[in-house]
Amino acid sequence: MSLPDFSLSGRRALVTGASGGLGRHFAGVLARAGATVVLAARRAEALADAVEELRAEGLQAHAVAMDVTDEASVAAAFAAAEQVLGAPLDLLVNNAGVAGEGFAHEITVAGWDQVVDTNLKGPWLVSREFVQRLLPQALPGVVIHISSILGQRVAQSVSAYCASKAGLLHLTEAQALEWSRHGIRVNAMAPGYIETDLNREFFQSEPGLRLIKRMTARRLGRAEELDGALLLLASPAGSFINGSVITVDGAHLCSSL
Repeated sequence: MSLPDFSLSGRRALVTGASGGLGRHFAGVLARAGATVVLAARRAEALADAVEELRAEGLQAHAVAMDVTDEASVAAAFAAAEQVLGAPLDLLVNNAGVAGEGFAHEITVAGWDQVVDTNLKGPWLVSREFVQRLLPQALPGVVIHISSILGQRVAQSVSAYCASKAGLLHLTEAQALEWSRHGIRVNAMAPGYIETDLNREFFQSEPGLRLIKRMTARRLGRAEELDGALLLLASPAGSFINGSVITVDGAHLCSSL
């Protein structure tokens, strides 16, 4: 019996929100597994740094500017990626997201729109463009939406974030239902609290340390602890996983109310 195939050799992957944090990390994971990666984000300088870092390892990496909330920007980014690669992208990681803050009665319309447009409308726009370029050529593909445990359970003062991430999980199932017949798999990953450069300072503060003490594992997750789930969903090893969500949270969701 052969071992599962986690190789991404020959794959052409796009990662959104890839200028830093988990997006930049995911791009590196896919590239080291053999994929040619296209890093997409709005911050051009940070994107260039990320691509240079990957190329220094001998990996295949490119950058495209993309605002996931803007239809024209998304289309232009895909066109630019295809021009560089000479073929359509066949692996998408929808990672771009923002948290937002404020209780439900305090959030402004602009604040709500920023969160929901980035976290829910954005993945829909990007995955729609992705699939529209595969279907005419009858090409298979893989979509991985990065949701959150706050799409499965809620916390205070981030209602827009919770709503958008919950919507992303339903979008995952709806797209899997529609696109499975075309050989396109759509799944989601729901990370718990993962340490990144963006949240490290908070989790070293008194409120952050109190939150860690309430976590089942009594610690934050590490970015590399998401790698196995990402590669399973992206690779032939997960060929019959479709319309699913993999939660990676150190049993945080198992804690009692």
